[in-house]
Amino acid sequence: MSLALGSRVPSSIPRGGRSAGNGIYLTLLGGFQLRRDGNVVILPLPAERLLAFVALRNRPLLRPYIAGALWSDATEGHAAGNLRCALWKLTHCGARLLEGSGGHLELSPDVSVDIRLGSALALRLRDAAPVPAAELRADNLSFDLLPDWYEEWVILEREAFCQLRVHALESLCERLVEVGKFGPAVQAGLAAVTADPLRESAHRILIAAYLAEGNAGPALRQFETFSRLLEDELGLEPSVAMQALARRLRR
Repeated sequence: MSLALGSRVPSSIPRGGRSAGNGIYLTLLGGFQLRRDGNVVILPLPAERLLAFVALRNRPLLRPYIAGALWSDATEGHAAGNLRCALWKLTHCGARLLEGSGGHLELSPDVSVDIRLGSALALRLRDAAPVPAAELRADNLSFDLLPDWYEEWVILEREAFCQLRVHALESLCERLVEVGKFGPAVQAGLAAVTADPLRESAHRILIAAYLAEGNAGPALRQFETFSRLLEDELGLEPSVAMQALARRLRR
């Protein structure tokens, strides 16, 4: 059995340029957006929540489990009814989004999801696996998962992905420097710093990217910014190695 999503409305440019022109692309990083063949598909909130919940898990899920997680305050019967209603709202655009079998639901293989693509790249970077230069991009690593959603199941997934992506962004920055792509390296370093502003290793790698492209001024400003932030937030100083780097920059 296949399940599909409601109406669609035209849109000009994909948010952040992160979705492909054709096919079905689900964006969960930076906010929820579903596109089909370049057009935005507008969904009711319950349908968005259902699609996001299933997309964040790479396995078939039992319907009672989904209903209980998404409508935890409702009775079992009401939660099951809410799930049926949300599924009904996903049946009117002809695009296959969810598949059901034997009481389970899972994401259709026709749907590409940015967080799955980002997680796959992050794991390869973390494990020091070879990555072609053309795939060394921060597109699916630079945004938080559904930042304006505050349900517990989203918060847990957001925190887990944040830890994964900040490590990956540091590795990505270093690899981009190695292949001479200094501009994208700086952008990856900035994304790592934004993800975790108090993380010294992220600032250190960004400083190294600035220096690799011959910009000592921004490198020193980055150190000073980090030093002030660390003092204001934690009452601490940068590491001895970081301070030694700053002294060399000033000389």
